[in-house]
Amino acid sequence: MPERSHGLQSWIDRLNQAELPALAAVVQDLQRLAQQDSASVQQLADVLLRDASLTSKVLRVGNSVYYNPSQEAIKTISRAIVLIGFENVRLIGLSVSLIDGLLTRTPREQLQMLLARSFHAAVQARNIAGYALSGHAEEVFIAALLHHLGELAFWGCAGEQADELVAVLERPGVDVDEAVREVLGTSFRQLTQALLKSWNLGETASLAQAGSNQHDPAAYAVQLGVRISEAALDGWDCAEMEEVLAKVANFTALTQEETLQQVLASAEEAVKVASTFGASKLCRLIPNTDPEQIRLQQEERRARLLQPDLLLMQQALQDLGLMVSARADVGLVLDTLLKGLHRGVGLERVMLTVLADGQSRFRAKRVVGEDTQHWLDDFVLPAEQTEQPHIFSYVLRHREAIWMGVPASYNLAELVTQPIRRSLGSGMFFIAPIVAGTREIGVLYADSRLSGRALRHEQFVAFQRFTQLTGRCLEAISKR
Repeated sequence: MPERSHGLQSWIDRLNQAELPALAAVVQDLQRLAQQDSASVQQLADVLLRDASLTSKVLRVGNSVYYNPSQEAIKTISRAIVLIGFENVRLIGLSVSLIDGLLTRTPREQLQMLLARSFHAAVQARNIAGYALSGHAEEVFIAALLHHLGELAFWGCAGEQADELVAVLERPGVDVDEAVREVLGTSFRQLTQALLKSWNLGETASLAQAGSNQHDPAAYAVQLGVRISEAALDGWDCAEMEEVLAKVANFTALTQEETLQQVLASAEEAVKVASTFGASKLCRLIPNTDPEQIRLQQEERRARLLQPDLLLMQQALQDLGLMVSARADVGLVLDTLLKGLHRGVGLERVMLTVLADGQSRFRAKRVVGEDTQHWLDDFVLPAEQTEQPHIFSYVLRHREAIWMGVPASYNLAELVTQPIRRSLGSGMFFIAPIVAGTREIGVLYADSRLSGRALRHEQFVAFQRFTQLTGRCLEAISKR
């Protein structure tokens, strides 16, 4: 059993000496040839012929419809180089070596997902580069393919330490980068840079790891390819994808519509490439581009998102009921309220705002849900604005809970002002006053914007019940 590795040098030694020496040797040799202007067909053939299995795989890929549409039989490496080009044969050799080096063991799901993402990124990057660069497309492909080399090598070779990282990553609220540092003693990015350097992939390393520097079109194409492969996992219409598509459109001088079509075509091509290279088990992990399949994938993703938990909801309501007579402290009441609404009722984002600064403003006091922390600093609304009344002051003044975005509340739509929309986005939400006896405390807000799911009647009923019970608890506390 390999001993435990910790720290960058320890991992580099282990991966190069015990785990991946054959892969490292082939990759180094193929890369060295790329840097020699005088590299001959025979030299490239010699590198590949050292390994009979690699030779036969390169010939199989070279004979595929993808690389050889004329279907002229290729029986030797030198013939392959003549027919499909030196750079293509080098790229095939490197890709096949990577798949062989990592997928021949019992591959973990994490490794397969990351390798699928790497192939997707490589095809996207190469095709984007084709618009802005003459040549260098293969180099861009390889740089994007190796962008996560350290992480690929870890999931492929780390054995028990990979199990350990899986366990740490399952902790709620874990910081992924810190978890990786805790288990490996280094970051995946540092491991990638050091591996690329130790394999003499200097130029590829600078392409693979450069920031989003538009002054170097090749490095920028790599970055865009990597970002598309990551954003696609959240759906072709997610906000991150829109942002990347705008950058690709700008870089390639295509329209937004042409860019989307190009990116979807590249995703389909990535499936073909993975399959051609003998990694067909990765194909199912590259995001689908068929509209019906996209819809099914998004539904599956939403189904995995937050679901109402009736037991937890009932428990939270019961706890709040007991707190009315037990007079618990304010912190416990608010924790129970937010947990009940978020995990019990299944509302994705919840915010409690209170009247602050001498009752002149609403400020966010407690929040729960993905990407809500910034509300604690950013969300501030004047309590009363005669020139521009808003929904928060309206519900507090009228003492009623409202379900915004349904026909019954259309007449109040103008109370959702521009500042509110800027802070919270647009769409359906629940809003209700928190009142302790006659004392106005603040306003409770909740929505399910993350998934875009519609709010439901039973959620609104529960939301009102939580609001009323919280008011009674706070009234009991104030009477002490």
